[in-house]
This record gives sequence, C-alpha cells and structure tokens, in this order.
Amino acid sequence: MPRELALLNPNTNTRTTDFMTAIANGISPHQPAFEGHTMLLGPSIVTNEPALASAANQIVTIGENLARHGIRGILISGFGDPGLTELRQRVTIPVTGIAEAGMGKAGENGRRFSIITTTPALHSSIEQTAARYGHANNLVSIRITDGEPTQTMSDPQNLTRLLLEAAHRCIQTDGAQALLIGGGPLAIAAKAIEQSIEVPIIEPVAEGARLAIERYNSRNTGAAF
Repeated sequence: MPRELALLNPNTNTRTTDFMTAIANGISPHQPAFEGHTMLLGPSIVTNEPALASAANQIVTIGENLARHGIRGILISGFGDPGLTELRQRVTIPVTGIAEAGMGKAGENGRRFSIITTTPALHSSIEQTAARYGHANNLVSIRITDGEPTQTMSDPQNLTRLLLEAAHRCIQTDGAQALLIGGGPLAIAAKAIEQSIEVPIIEPVAEGARLAIERYNSRNTGAAF
C-alpha cells in the first residue's frame, strides 16, 4: 500500500516512532497508510520548552520536504504540536496535531477533562496549547507524575502505576469527566490503565490519526476539512 500520510515524531527515539506509527496504522484496515519519521537531532524524549522549540523547527523542515515529495497529510505526534501553525502556513496539505485531536475529543460537548503527563517543565506550554484550542474553561487540571521524566518513561511498570495514581486524583479530586494522556510515548501505558478507570481515557496518537485520516479523506473527496 502506498504511503499517503506521514507521522512525525518530534524526538529522536526510533522505537517510539515505530509504535506510534503502528497505532496510527491500526485505526482502520482500509485507511491510507502512515509512514513514520524521526527527528535527526535532539533528545529521546521532549521534556522542556527549548527542546520543543527545536523540534518545531525540524518538524517544519521535514514536513515541507515531505509535502513536496507527494505526502498528502501530516500528523505531528508530539503533545505540544510543535511546528503545527508554521507548517500549516507553508504547505497546502492537511496538518494535524495529536494535542489538537486529543483535546478536541476529551473536551467534546464541553466535557471537563484532565491531562496526565510526565513532564513538569511543559506544564505552562500545555496550558497555553489548551487555551489556543479553546479548552481553557473545561481543562480542570494537569497532573504530572512523580519522578524525573526520562527515568519514569524507562520503567513501563512504574510508569503505569504513576499514571494510574494520577488518574484517580484527576477523577476524585479534580472532578474530571475524561482523561487525556499527555504524550505520544505514553500510548501503551494508556492502554494498561484504561480498564481500571471509570471515565473515558483519550489516547492522543489514535485520536490524531483518526482526525488526520478524516481530513485526508475530506480533501480527496473535495469536501472542506
């Protein structure tokens, strides 16, 4: 199957690219296919705003090049949606972000939601992203797991435990009606805790892929997206 869509991972971890691309390609058996792209420079996990800004520059460069060479839709698979606004200004194909899609799903119909993530240095950036997408009033909290992000992410069992603890606080203390997992690399852990949580858990890579496919299909059938 020809690759029509590109998934751009804003960090340098190829394993993360592979599993996020697998998630995106598992949405529907008849969907256009995603190809994964990993950044060449930067950290293996984006944990602060300078790294996010650097990733944005690379995303724009790579995205423009892909658009010139036939890719017909782009999914930015980093929770800050780095480079999304600028890339949209430079290409004529649909560009989708996983934060954009995830927040849209979590907050649909005014639903109150919380975001759970591992990166305290990106707290302000996440708040700003939520406000930019119109969710300032229904984002009730951002809960950060304990521990240094890289170490937390390197231990799947501990990561699952910490996310579950944060999820319960979001529901019991903050009154969240849905939970959004704040990061593409957290997608597997999201699956691990969803059976233990009584409210919907939104996994942003899958939501981003659905929205990217919808926009791709709309564009290629002549509809507005």
